[in-house]
Amino acid sequence: MPKESDKPRTRKPRLRKPDATDGAAIWELVKSCKPLDENSMYCNLVQTDHFRDTCVVAELGGDIVGWISGYMIPDSDDLFVWQVAVSPQARGLGLGREMLRSLTERSACADATHMKTTITKSNEASWALFKAFSRSIGGELVDEPHFERDTHFEGQHATEHMVTIALPEPEILARAA
Repeated sequence: MPKESDKPRTRKPRLRKPDATDGAAIWELVKSCKPLDENSMYCNLVQTDHFRDTCVVAELGGDIVGWISGYMIPDSDDLFVWQVAVSPQARGLGLGREMLRSLTERSACADATHMKTTITKSNEASWALFKAFSRSIGGELVDEPHFERDTHFEGQHATEHMVTIALPEPEILARAA
């Protein structure tokens, strides 16, 4: 007869705003999530401090297993998502989509009419995440080249496509959850 302890446990990560003490763990998480660009640890510290209202940390068993950095674009109703990182131990749980949804429900993002991010054509995981998120909220996703390989990156980085997702009204978004 199986024991209670033999049953697999599915724990749900806790989503919260980051604080500056999370900066080093976030930096380590991002470094482990190729092909994400590694920013400096200081960059992650500033994000957790200055932009905490538009960033998300996912914790599981005391470990940071997910991270979204974002901000409201100045003089705009657009929420820009800079990075989404999910550790290998938390993949397959729909965590990326859940973090995006929780971000759109924050009061700091209440006026957002669009979510924007940039993705290279080869980043299949990011395309899959943002397409799935767009479908889940009934939003429209469009993209166009934005930061181009030769014009902006001196041929050193693939073109980043600006992805724009129209966000539904907050009441509709809440019903989609």
